[in-house]
Amino acid sequence: MALTDLILFPVYVLIFYLIFSARRKRITDPVLRRYHLHGFWIKVLGTVAFTFFHLFITRGDTTALYYTEGINITKLILQDITNVKMLFTSGKHFDENLLADSFNRGYFKNESNYFITILVSFFSFFTFGSYSVINLVFSLISFSGVWRLYKFFYEQYPKLHRQLAIAIIYLPTFIFWSSGILKDPLCTGMLGWFTYSVYCAFIKRTGFTRNIIIAVISGAILGLVKSYILVAYIPFFTIYLVMMNLKQMQQTASKIILLGSLIFIGGGVMALIAGKLQEVLGNLALDKLTESVKTTQQNFMGIAELAESAFTLGVEFDGTPESLVKIAPAAVTASLFRPYLWESKKISTLLSSLESLAFMLFTLYVFLRAGPIRFLARIFNDPMIMYCFFFAILFALFVGATTLNFGTLVRYKIPCLPFYLIALILILEKSKEHKRLKQAAKNTRENN
Repeated sequence: MALTDLILFPVYVLIFYLIFSARRKRITDPVLRRYHLHGFWIKVLGTVAFTFFHLFITRGDTTALYYTEGINITKLILQDITNVKMLFTSGKHFDENLLADSFNRGYFKNESNYFITILVSFFSFFTFGSYSVINLVFSLISFSGVWRLYKFFYEQYPKLHRQLAIAIIYLPTFIFWSSGILKDPLCTGMLGWFTYSVYCAFIKRTGFTRNIIIAVISGAILGLVKSYILVAYIPFFTIYLVMMNLKQMQQTASKIILLGSLIFIGGGVMALIAGKLQEVLGNLALDKLTESVKTTQQNFMGIAELAESAFTLGVEFDGTPESLVKIAPAAVTASLFRPYLWESKKISTLLSSLESLAFMLFTLYVFLRAGPIRFLARIFNDPMIMYCFFFAILFALFVGATTLNFGTLVRYKIPCLPFYLIALILILEKSKEHKRLKQAAKNTRENN
């Protein structure tokens, strides 16, 4: 770490603290103010951990690709101002002879890789190229959206503020992997912005134009960086929006019109997303999912002997839809509950294995506390639980089926973890409420 990083990092922490403090003063709810302050400092500490980890333990994409090539583009611009066009062009047009590291040849054919790199370059002009400070910028972009995701749930379940904070603000791997120069901070941030802006536009019905613009921008960025997140997210979020609006409406005609409109819009958006997937991440497009899973598994297994953290699902997959159904339980289990403790061979996966163990134990606890029938009933009877649970499961299937390396899995799966945990929290809370009502009714009968 350069001396400039040690000097600049606390200076920028102070600058951002003042900015976020000004924002916090506008929050009237003392509960939200407290968590906003906690969230900020947690992200600062997460950035410190992320920076040290990637400087002294393992390099990875954050230093070897995004930061290295981002700073290289900055230098090219400073040498020749006409190179500023690199910030506004496509990655496929980048002259690979100008790469700082020839090992990175081919990476910019994926536009999401180039997008992160030019963001690093852009931010470097305002941060003196400091690695730790640029990590902080990415981390706080994530926090800005994660905070709105927390508000989305808190405004509907204020009594569960502590549980929601654990699921969203305090979740260890979610914090760590969204605290530096990677795609994941942008994904978690944009997912939060998208969710809260759509919620404000269609449920709260406030600032419609402004929130639609925010939703379009955040959705476009998310679609560019990781389109498959939207593919898993939008269907169930749309169902949630439809069911919540139907609850609010009294007139049958209005309900029919709204239902039809949202289904039409949702279908159109899904078509656009599927098309974008084929263009940018074609191997994850829905109509080629089974084929991509088979190819990706073969690629991972080809290097299994060289990769300490490679693993198998223990299920034969031949590329057919039927085998995808067979592999689904193992894939979802891998995303939510692996690596197991005995599978953690590196520091990078140890934290995730402890968290995965906690997820498994909490899942069993909620399942047994609610009972199998009521557990399933809660999912289908409550729009929020349904949306959170099925998004988490579908996303876990996508990631678990295509990522057979723990080092990558622990990072790729983080967008679905808060939603899965929140679904369990809501199921547990409803089960407790049901038992309280049952006990109250029993007491009333006995008193009578």
